[in-house]
Amino acid sequence: MAVWIEDNKCTGCRKCAKVCPYGAVEVQGERAVLKDNCIECGVCLRSCKFGAICSDLVATPIPDLSGYRGVWVFAEQRGGMLSQTSLELLGCATGLAQSLGQEVAAVLVGDQVSGLAASLTASGADKVYLVENRGLGHYRPLPYVKVLADLVSQYRPNIFLLGATHVGRDLAPRLSARLDLGLTADCTELTIDPKSKNLYQTRPAFGGNVMAVIESPRTRPQMATVRPGIMKALTPDSARRGEVIRHQADLVPKDLRTRILEIVKEQKQRVDLTAARIIVGVGRGACDAEGIKLLSELAWVMGAEIGGTRVAVEEGFVPPERQIGQTGVTVRPELYFACGISGAIQHRPGILNARYIVSINRDRQAPIFEVSDYAVKADLFDVVPKLIDVLKREPA
Repeated sequence: MAVWIEDNKCTGCRKCAKVCPYGAVEVQGERAVLKDNCIECGVCLRSCKFGAICSDLVATPIPDLSGYRGVWVFAEQRGGMLSQTSLELLGCATGLAQSLGQEVAAVLVGDQVSGLAASLTASGADKVYLVENRGLGHYRPLPYVKVLADLVSQYRPNIFLLGATHVGRDLAPRLSARLDLGLTADCTELTIDPKSKNLYQTRPAFGGNVMAVIESPRTRPQMATVRPGIMKALTPDSARRGEVIRHQADLVPKDLRTRILEIVKEQKQRVDLTAARIIVGVGRGACDAEGIKLLSELAWVMGAEIGGTRVAVEEGFVPPERQIGQTGVTVRPELYFACGISGAIQHRPGILNARYIVSINRDRQAPIFEVSDYAVKADLFDVVPKLIDVLKREPA
C-alpha cells in the first residue's frame, strides 16, 4: 500500500499530524508532508475531510459469513479428566451464544472419553462433538489438528475458543494455520459487538501497557485462546441435556508420525494457584531472605498459598509456577494478601477476580491501593509479625 498527499487539496489543518501514531506527518508552511518514518498504516486517511491524503489501497469486501453458526469450545482433557479451563470457557461461550442467538458446542477428543459428555452438557454445552480413537488417547498435535480441522470444515462454527494452556497454546496456532485463519492469543475478555456481531477479543499488548481489542471480520471461525482463571464456569446442572454427535476420526499412520513410548510424570509438586482460597502475594518490597521467611510463616498460619509478582520470580524468591499476572496465572481466591506489591499493570489483571484484596505497602501512591478492598499503608515488616501473633493466638 502507498500513501501520499496531494498538495493542491491540503489546507494545512494539522488533523492528520495529530492522529498519526508515529509522528510521521509534519506541516511545513501550509501543507502536510509525510516524513521518512511513515509506515503507510493509513490511520491518517480517515482524518482528512478534504481528500488530500490518498492511497492505492482497495477495500476488500466482507464475504457472506451467515452460514457460520455456533460458539465452540475445545474440551481439553487429560487422562479422562476435564480441565477446569474448559468449563470456564463453556461459561463464557454461553454468554456469547446468547448475544448471538446461537448454540454452544464442546469438542471432545480422546480415547474412551464419552463419559465426559454429560459433564460438558451440564456445564453449558448444547451439543458435544465426540471424536474417539486410540490414536487420540494422548495429545499429539498432528492428529488433533487433523481431527479438529475436519470438524470445523464440516460444521462451520462461528467462534472457536481454546484455553491458553500448554496444550491450547500448541494446538491453536497449528489449527489456525491449517485453516488459514486469524488467532488472538491469551485473551482476558471476550464480547460481542452489538452492531457487527463480530467477536471482540481483548488481550494485553506491549508488555501489558495497553489492552488491544481485536476482531476478525472477514474469516470464520473467529479463533481465540483464553487465559485460565479469567472466565467463570457455570454451576453444573445435572438435569440439563444436550446432543452428542459422534464423528469418525479417519487417521492413518502418517497422521500420527510419532509414537509415545513412555509417559514420565513430573515428581515435583506443582501447586494449582487457581484453586487456592487464600493467597499471600510476594512483591518487590519483600524480596529478601527475611521477607520470604516472614511471608511464608504468614501463609502457613493462614493456610494460604504463596504467589508472587514477576520481579519476585525473576529474583528467585518465588518459583515460576507461582507467578501471578499477565505473564503468569490468573487467580480467583477468596482472599488475596498483597505484601510489598506496588500493583504494576502486568500484575493487577491476575488478581482482579479475587473476592477480597488486602494490600500492605508503605508507598501511599502505590497503584495496588486502587484495586484493594482494604489498604494498609505501612511497612510490612512492622505489620505482618503482629498479624502472625494475632492469628496464632486466635486461630480461625
